[in-house]
Amino acid sequence: MLCTMREMLADAKAKKYAIPAFDVSNYEMMRAVLEVCEEERSPALLMGLEGDLQGKGMQLIPAMIKSASEFFDVPVCLHLDHARDFSLICAATEAGFSSVMYDGSVLPYEKNAEETSAIVRFAHGNGLTVEAELGHVGDAIVGNENATTSGDGDPEDTLTEPEEAYRFVERTGVDALAVAVGTAHGVYKKTPTLQIERLQEIAKACGIPLVLHGGSGTPDDQMQRAIENGICKINIYSDVVTGLNTGLKNKLNSISNPATWPMFVFEEARKLMKETVRQKIRTFGSNGRV
Repeated sequence: MLCTMREMLADAKAKKYAIPAFDVSNYEMMRAVLEVCEEERSPALLMGLEGDLQGKGMQLIPAMIKSASEFFDVPVCLHLDHARDFSLICAATEAGFSSVMYDGSVLPYEKNAEETSAIVRFAHGNGLTVEAELGHVGDAIVGNENATTSGDGDPEDTLTEPEEAYRFVERTGVDALAVAVGTAHGVYKKTPTLQIERLQEIAKACGIPLVLHGGSGTPDDQMQRAIENGICKINIYSDVVTGLNTGLKNKLNSISNPATWPMFVFEEARKLMKETVRQKIRTFGSNGRV
């Protein structure tokens, strides 16, 4: 059975740990996350990305995760990551997601607050948890080799303001807030430096679980300090995908038979993904919480 993110994050906030939230694009990624979560006794927070949910993906990926959750004895939450369109949230609700993120971070404050409020009313009415974003976590190097890079502007222009965060939470009623305090999505061109004092001010102003996007590549000591100061959920994608692709590349370059069974082709990829998932769980302190 799936549970809501609200339940997971309430415990994380009270006990000062964070739950790693893993975007899963296929069966192999899902299985690696669920197996390690069960082994480590960690809540499992799996996320779906819009690109993977195109066409039948909106039905197939949730169905796969919901079905798999019945075979693992840890709490599982299925979260829609970075939805920018109300129709996508409606489709995710119908497909059985238990939590959604509305990303209005590129919108002006008033528009973001207005849109988020409407989505909170809709989602809460259907029993879903809502995460929103204030401030904007941009891209380092997007997880697509054909994409252009961004993020060369002044990051100070897009950081979350504590006073705005307070007003936003009060107005919208969101369950969790993703904040911009120095991270970026994708693979970093240079090591980020998190603004912990700003995070402390935001946590004090908001009083709800805070979320850190761009967790891949952020130094462990910085993420642990962020957890100590209010971060309850940290999104991970690029680090797991790196394990997947590195393992596949190594294996495919080492075999000569193009008809090799996938169970052997994915062998090293599974190992590397599981190592990454385990390291995140232990670093964030979600192990042993179930």
